[in-house]
Amino acid sequence: MSFIDYQSSTDVLVMTKGHPFDRDAFFAAFDSFSDLSYCSVEYPASQAFFSPGLAADFRTFVFYDMPGMDFQSPDPADGLAPRLIEPPAKFKQDFLDLVEKGHGFVFLHHALAAWPAWPEYAELVGGQFLYKPGLVRGSPCPDSGYRHEVSHTLTVETDHPVTRGLPKQFSLTDEVYLAHAFDDDVIALLSSDYEYHQDNFYSAQEAVQGRLYSRQGWQHSEGTHLGAWVRRQGNSPIVYLQCGDGPETYADPNFRRLLANAIAWVSSEEAREWARSD
Repeated sequence: MSFIDYQSSTDVLVMTKGHPFDRDAFFAAFDSFSDLSYCSVEYPASQAFFSPGLAADFRTFVFYDMPGMDFQSPDPADGLAPRLIEPPAKFKQDFLDLVEKGHGFVFLHHALAAWPAWPEYAELVGGQFLYKPGLVRGSPCPDSGYRHEVSHTLTVETDHPVTRGLPKQFSLTDEVYLAHAFDDDVIALLSSDYEYHQDNFYSAQEAVQGRLYSRQGWQHSEGTHLGAWVRRQGNSPIVYLQCGDGPETYADPNFRRLLANAIAWVSSEEAREWARSD
């Protein structure tokens, strides 16, 4: 089933690792896009593809990875796991160079939590999920929240190529986050009707410490209701989709349409022209 007419030159690199997922079910979504050519690579091998020579073979990168943390080790800075890992300098420079060149980027679900020691990454994505207390745009914040298997309704907020063909409202059963979106710097595509209050979520840091489904001693302000957004950085069009945790979502036709649209749009010249505009 093809949701979108791709140009034959639209090749996509899908990056994974750092968070468990059902590989067969996840890649079945990409296989369902009959006109899409893609390949996948795991972190840390994925870092090599940001170099100019290799990146030129792909018009779009899809991030379903979560690098930048060692969950098995406490961080010397605060004694808490995960230990935060700085990206290599060459990787950072290659990434930023691609942003200036106008590469297309789609970030999925837990990619919101990647590279917490590199603030520019959160700015690029347009938000941040924290596995332990840290800084968000320079302000101290508690660890973020999560809740699995939430049935919620998403509403299309913006008529945009990424939302074309979707019903005005549709439901998903998926993991949701109590996290941060930089509302002043993104264009909202979808919003959720779920109540993003701390009493409806569990602490990510408690989970890292082995206490799943706990919020003991944890406090968090209301989080973003946004389920997807678009933004631009440098000359690059960027889409973030909060949905995408498990097989039920991967197989959902609305999720697949949303993902296909996002890939097609950031791969398009239209999106690049928009990103280059003032």
